[in-house]
Amino acid sequence: MFRRERSIPLRGSAAALCNNLSVLHVPARNLTHFGVVHGPSAQLLSAAPEGVPLAQRQLHAKEGAGVSPPLITQVHWCVLPFRVLLVLTSHRGIQMYESDGSVMVYWHALDSGDVSPVQAVFARGIASSGHFICVGTWSGRILVFDIPAKGPNIVLSEELAGHQTSVTDIATEPAQGQDCVADMVTADDSGLLCVWQSGPEFKLMTRIPGFGVPCPSVQLWHGIVAAGYGDGQVRLYEASTGTLHVQISAHARAICALDLAPEVGKLLSAAEDTFIHIWKLSRSPESGHTEVEHCHGECVPDTQVCGARFCDPSGSSFAVTGYDLAEILRFSSA
Repeated sequence: MFRRERSIPLRGSAAALCNNLSVLHVPARNLTHFGVVHGPSAQLLSAAPEGVPLAQRQLHAKEGAGVSPPLITQVHWCVLPFRVLLVLTSHRGIQMYESDGSVMVYWHALDSGDVSPVQAVFARGIASSGHFICVGTWSGRILVFDIPAKGPNIVLSEELAGHQTSVTDIATEPAQGQDCVADMVTADDSGLLCVWQSGPEFKLMTRIPGFGVPCPSVQLWHGIVAAGYGDGQVRLYEASTGTLHVQISAHARAICALDLAPEVGKLLSAAEDTFIHIWKLSRSPESGHTEVEHCHGECVPDTQVCGARFCDPSGSSFAVTGYDLAEILRFSSA
């Protein structure tokens, strides 16, 4: 069971965006960092275990030639082998910072090219794989950046074409030393999933077709793709083949966030129906099939949930953000 802990106050409420919460756990300093998007700015907060806020910082999207400040679409910490970078995406471009947000080390402007004036231009969907950071775009292309061990010499090394509509989310997991392993999955507004093998050149392994509803959030665990859809369903697929293993009618409304606690195989799903559910994933030793067990359900009344994340790799605590809610809600296992 989980109990409500002390909330962390925000300067403004979270924007009504899917996956609008990023969490970085720093066990060496016994700190947890939180990142939340609010319009043209992102709020970064550090908190001690008991929820006492220790520091706050606001980051703004780099402005271009427009009249109004560009809206931020996502903020996310990318844990690379040698460093941690904070990545911020907006309607103008992609900004990468040192992990505390103090120094911007890279800026990539989005090339709108021949886009019609009515087409929104933005980046969304952020994940790291090895020494690469992958970012999705409005056009369906995925930008792959090669990150050096230190310094600002970041290079756009590749653009991946697999989606015809806007990318919504990207998930990765360590390749664990296997050959031809599917270690990245990307999702889009049509519900299509693309499964990739990362490396010096990324390779498209399989495509999992959508079924008419968006897929706002995906996760990857031990070769299992967990995908949350706009109709409230969570579907579990075999990453290497695209085979559907499990289909869960998890929520009554659109799912806005999924997260995984990799050490224990716990999956968190949050949706616009005000519920957060926690599921336990496992593989049957006999058949190798994926099995799911419901562990916990939590209701946040009268709140449009827009972000939810585990606060540690063991899944013993999680945090939730909501639209028009000027605080981050925290829950920990009793």
